[in-house]
Order: sequence, then structure tokens, then C-alpha cells
Amino acid sequence: MERRKFSAEFKAKVVLEALRERETIETLAKRYELHPNQISAWKKEAAANLKQLFERGNNGASAVDDNSEKLYAQIGQLKVENDWLKKKLL
Repeated sequence: MERRKFSAEFKAKVVLEALRERETIETLAKRYELHPNQISAWKKEAAANLKQLFERGNNGASAVDDNSEKLYAQIGQLKVENDWLKKKLL
């Protein structure tokens, strides 16, 4: 018997419904044909990774800053080369 594989979208949908607590985990398990323990495991995993989600936002900002610095350096280098070529033509 082959294991079923679930997409990240499907897992997120089920976890969000479980977090809303409008229905019991057992009801959700029946609707999505899952074992209640699977939904609980996904819910625990989501809760454990929420902190990292917000930390990535800060790291993402520094990554953008690094890329900006590299681009400004490249623009500066191209400007120097362009000025040098202009002098050579005159």
C-alpha cells in the first residue's frame, strides 16, 4: 500500500480549520479522510514553526540589504568603467 502524499496547501488548509476550532479534529478528520493524530501532528508542527516564519521576515530584510549593496557596488563599477571609456574616446 502506497503512502498518500499531501501538498503544503492542503496541510495549511486543514491546519487553519483546526486552529479556528469551529469543528472538532475528529469531524475534520472524517471530512478530509485523515486520522485525527495526523491533523494534531500538523497543527503542532505549524505552531512550532510560527516563530521561524516571523524570524524569516527579519532575515529577508537583511538579504534584501545585501542584494542592494551588491547592486550599488556593481553600478559604481560600471560607472567607473563608463567614465574611463569616455576619456579614452576623447
